[in-house]
Amino acid sequence: MQLGIFAKTFSRPSLAATLDAVVASRLQTMQFNMALMGGPSMPDEIAVELAARIRTDASNRGLTLAAVSGTYNMAHPDARVRSDGLRRVGVLIAVTSALGTGIVTLCTGSRDPTDIWRRHPDNRTPEAWQDMLASVEAALALAEADDVTLAFEPEHNNVVDSAAAGRRLLDEIRSPHLKVVIDPVNLFDGPDLDRQGDTLREAFELLGDDLVLAHAKDVQRDGAIVAAGRGDLDYDLYLALLGQTGREVPLIMHGLAESEVPDSVAFLQAALARTPMR
Repeated sequence: MQLGIFAKTFSRPSLAATLDAVVASRLQTMQFNMALMGGPSMPDEIAVELAARIRTDASNRGLTLAAVSGTYNMAHPDARVRSDGLRRVGVLIAVTSALGTGIVTLCTGSRDPTDIWRRHPDNRTPEAWQDMLASVEAALALAEADDVTLAFEPEHNNVVDSAAAGRRLLDEIRSPHLKVVIDPVNLFDGPDLDRQGDTLREAFELLGDDLVLAHAKDVQRDGAIVAAGRGDLDYDLYLALLGQTGREVPLIMHGLAESEVPDSVAFLQAALARTPMR
């Protein structure tokens, strides 16, 4: 299982310096974000030549792009905002193969008009689900044309707020180009950690066959998000369940400061060494 990181964890003045920082951290892969090129995560346009240069610069250092971030609010209450997000993710999808990856990550979004990651009481309404579903279907039409996989992440503050909701979305759409990012911390709040074993087992039972990416951060019992190894997530169980899928899924660190990277890398490498793979 390859260990990687959100490349945005490293704040550097150039792409080359960022990639060098990833290499220096003894990591092999990364989840890329176009913000590293000095603009927004979802630019109005991306030249194919720029995407190819990113791929070459990474490859020359022995790095791969596990995925590229394409998150926007797919359930925003304003249709114009959803339409603009679709346009921008289309720009990203068009250069995904030139970047050297086949995966664009998504967020199913929230009805909150200002914060994609904030829970909203309307997230569980039929209208929110239908708007999100239409957004995913429209993005998939673009992805399928370019043979790109879209990977959404169940997150307790979003419309797809659980593994069960993720299974529902997969079953309603039934596209081989729609897959899942698993982040166990996002499946429950800190106080729910006493039930984390049941939550994790259910998530892998429902979604294990559709995973293409796994995230690695941690959570404390007060709900605080911390670096992997500094919280109360049962990593031995999480990684064992990942190993039981038999899938070579990159494990991508995030939710940590650059200063915390060495300790988290050591923690995860030790945990992976204990983990049997099918």
